[in-house]
Amino acid sequence: MSSNQALQRVRHLFRAEKGGHTGALDPLATGLLPICFGEATKIAGNLLGASKAYDTVAHLGQVTDTDDAEGQVLRERPVEAYPIDRIDAALRPLMGRIQQRPPIYSALKRGGEPLYAKARRGEVVEIDEREVFVRTFELQAADDLLDEGRPLLHLHVECGSGTYVRSLVRDLGEALGCGAHVAQLRRLWVDPFREPRMWTIEQLEALAGRDEQALLACLLPIEAGMVGLPRIDLTAEGAARFSQGQRLPGVPGPAGGVAVFTEAGVVLGLAQLSREGVLSPQRLFNWPTSGNPTQD
Repeated sequence: MSSNQALQRVRHLFRAEKGGHTGALDPLATGLLPICFGEATKIAGNLLGASKAYDTVAHLGQVTDTDDAEGQVLRERPVEAYPIDRIDAALRPLMGRIQQRPPIYSALKRGGEPLYAKARRGEVVEIDEREVFVRTFELQAADDLLDEGRPLLHLHVECGSGTYVRSLVRDLGEALGCGAHVAQLRRLWVDPFREPRMWTIEQLEALAGRDEQALLACLLPIEAGMVGLPRIDLTAEGAARFSQGQRLPGVPGPAGGVAVFTEAGVVLGLAQLSREGVLSPQRLFNWPTSGNPTQD
């Protein structure tokens, strides 16, 4: 199932007119796929750029055309019984701000078309390296399965937006001299959801058939996706002007992206606050400012 297919199934269950996910998972991946409905789709872009964490299993000795287990094996190389310090030494250069070449089979677009579509047609795809940030790339365990032909490394990754775990594993394999691809991948969290309560589609379908209120209780309020942003509270007059898309001068607070609320605690939208204190609306939520939208 693709991430979009998962989105459409869940959107149907909640009877939501609008829905969006916050960053596709690879087809073989499991784990967290945050989904936004209705007005919450307006914060999906912020979540798309958030930090993420994964557990992955690298299969050493095989390079595939997709850099994961779903691809065709391009070449195989012998695998040594690598000592832990050598693996750690190969991991270190892949942390921090690094230059990374995304997989050829990826959802990145060129000329309005995903690269994987071009690759599947057999076209030659050239991809430039780009800077990504990898906070953590560490070994958790190494399976001693050399005799069975499946040497596996269990790895933990924490990274910024745009980082491909498949590329990290591929480059780790090259650093070790044996090649590697992703055998398993699970997304653990996406900021600001560090300890998320995850629901499977099957669980949601069961709730939808039994108790609609219990299904709706699975939803988080829109504010839950904005807790990482500084908060700006506006007076009634300021809130009215902001809701009409007007810029507001003289607003105190940290420069950058902010979440804007009324004095009564109703969230109004996302904005940019300049160093000079000018608050510029970016994304406005379409609901009355006199009530609590999460309860309407």
